[in-house]
Amino acid sequence: MFTKFKRTYNEYPNAFKVLTLATFIDRLGGFLLFPFFALYITDHFGVGMTEVGILFAIFSGGSILGSAIGGALSDKYGRRVMVLFGLVLSGIGSILMGLVNDLTIFFILAAFLGVFGSFGGPARQAMVVDLLPTEKQAEGFGILRVAVNLSATIGPIFGGFLATQSFMMLFIGDAVSSLITAFIVYGVIPETKPQKLDGIPEETVAKTFKGYKEVLNDWVFVVFLAVSAITVLVYMQMVSTLSVFLRDVHGFPPEGFGLLVSMNAAMVVLFQFWITRKISKYAPMKMIAVGTLFYMIGFGMFGFVSTIYMFFIAMAILTVGEMIAMPIGQTAAASFAPEDKRGRYMAVYGFHWAIPTLFGVYAAGLVMDNISPYLVWYLAGILSLISAIGFWLLHGPTKKRFSKVMEAPKIIEAPKVMEAPKVIEPIKEDLHEL
Repeated sequence: MFTKFKRTYNEYPNAFKVLTLATFIDRLGGFLLFPFFALYITDHFGVGMTEVGILFAIFSGGSILGSAIGGALSDKYGRRVMVLFGLVLSGIGSILMGLVNDLTIFFILAAFLGVFGSFGGPARQAMVVDLLPTEKQAEGFGILRVAVNLSATIGPIFGGFLATQSFMMLFIGDAVSSLITAFIVYGVIPETKPQKLDGIPEETVAKTFKGYKEVLNDWVFVVFLAVSAITVLVYMQMVSTLSVFLRDVHGFPPEGFGLLVSMNAAMVVLFQFWITRKISKYAPMKMIAVGTLFYMIGFGMFGFVSTIYMFFIAMAILTVGEMIAMPIGQTAAASFAPEDKRGRYMAVYGFHWAIPTLFGVYAAGLVMDNISPYLVWYLAGILSLISAIGFWLLHGPTKKRFSKVMEAPKIIEAPKVMEAPKVIEPIKEDLHEL
C-alpha cells in the first residue's frame, strides 16, 4: 500500500510535495495544542464550556474577517505572501496566548490571532488548485489530508504527555512549527498565482473585494456552504466539546483523549488515499451525503455509550465519514471557482467552518452546562441527518456543473505562475488606495 502511495505521490509536481511537507510541519504544532485547548481554558482560567464557546466565537469572528481579506489579497498579490503572513502571525500569537493569565486579554489575543492568522488559509487551498490539474485535485487534497492526519497521529500523543507537564510547552511547540513552515515556504515554494493574460488589466483593490459579490450571487455554492456548515457544526464538537464531555462525564483522562484523536488521524493516514480513489468516480454530492450519514452514527453514539472500547468504535465510524466527505467537499468547492477568483471562493468556502464556530461551541457549552451533556450528541446525530439530506438534494443542481469540470481538457504542464518580485512594488500604491 505504501509503495503504491509513494509511486502515485511521485507523479505530483515538486512544489506540491513541498507544500505537503510544510503542511505536515505546521499542523504538527497545531495538533500539539488544539485538541487540548478546551481543557487548558477550563483548567487555567477556572471557567466552564460556556466561556470556551465565547472564546471560540471571538476567534471565529476574527477568522471570517481575516479569511475574507486574505482570500481577496491572494487573488491580487499572490498566494505565497499571504501564507507567509499568516504563519508568522500565528507563531507570535501562540506564544503570547501561552503567557497570558487574564481571560479578557486572552480573548483580545484570540481576536487578533483569528484575523491575522487566517490570512493564509484561502491562499494555501488555492495553491493546491493552481498546482494540480482538475483530475488530480481530489487525490491532491486527499494527500494533504494524509499529511495533516499524520501530524494529528503524532501531535496529540506528545500533546497529551506535555499537557500533564506544562501547557506552555504546547503553545511553544505550535509557534515553532509555524515559523519553521514559514521558512520552508519562503525558501522553496514559488508563487503559484496564474498570470494575467496579455491585454487584461489588473484589478484594483476595491474591485478585488467587490468580487465577493459575484461569489455570493452563486446561489448553488451558497446553499452548498450552508449545508456544509451544518456538518461542521457537528464535526467541530470532536475538537472542542468531546474532550470535556469524556473527562467530566466518564472520567476519561487527557492522555486517553490524545490516543482517541490519534486513532482518528492514523485511520486517515492508512486509508484516506485508498478511499478517495474508490469514491472519486461517483457523484460528489451523493458521496458527501454518505459520509455525513457516518457522522450521524459516530457522533450520535457518544450520547449512548459509556465504555472505553465503544468510544473508539464511535470515533472509527465518524472517521470513515470524514475520509469520504472532506476531500470530496474541498474538490467540489474548488470546482465552483473561476480561475481568477479561486482565492475568494476558497475564502468564502472557509466560512462554512468559521461561522459555526461563532456560535456552535458556545451553544454546545450552554447545553452541557445548563441542560444535559448527552443532548449535545443527540442533536449532533439529528443535524447530521439533515445535512445528509441536503447534500443529496444538491446532486441535481450541481450535476451539470461538475460534469463540465470533469470533461475539461487535462493539464499536461503546470500552469504559468506570477513571479513574486513583480508583486511587491504595486502593493504600496494599492494599500494607499484601499
